[in-house]
Amino acid sequence: MCSFRFRWLTCCGVNSLGKHILNVQAAIRSPCCRQWFDCAECHAEKEDHPLTKTTEMAFLCKKCKKAFRKDMTRFEESDEYCPHCDNHFVIDAKTPQRVIEFETEDLRVDARGLRDERQRNLDTSDIDAFVDQLG
Repeated sequence: MCSFRFRWLTCCGVNSLGKHILNVQAAIRSPCCRQWFDCAECHAEKEDHPLTKTTEMAFLCKKCKKAFRKDMTRFEESDEYCPHCDNHFVIDAKTPQRVIEFETEDLRVDARGLRDERQRNLDTSDIDAFVDQLG
C-alpha cells in the first residue's frame, strides 16, 4: 500500500476557506515547487518564483481530502467534479469585498436600525416654512 504525505502550504490552511477566493473547493499542486496552494495568488505571496504552467494539474478536494489529477487539454463538464466524492469544485469564485455592516436586533421588534438619525425631523405643519427649508 502506497502512503502519501502531503506538505500543506496553503494561504489559510487545509480545512479553512481561502484568502483570495472565499469558496475554494480544491487545492492545486504547484508543478514548480510541488506544494499545495488554494490559488495562483497564494503561490505568488508565499514563493519567490513564478508559477509554471502545465497541462496536467493535481488537485486536492477540500471535502474528502483526496488527491486526483486532471488533463486540462481534455477538460470536460464531468471533470468539474471530484472523482472520489462528487464535490463540484469548478464554481464561480467569490472574492472578498469590503462591506459596511451593522448588527441590530430583529427589525420586526426594533426598527431603529433602519432610520437615519442624522436627518432631523422637519415640521410639515407650516407649508411655507417647509418649502423654504427644501430650497
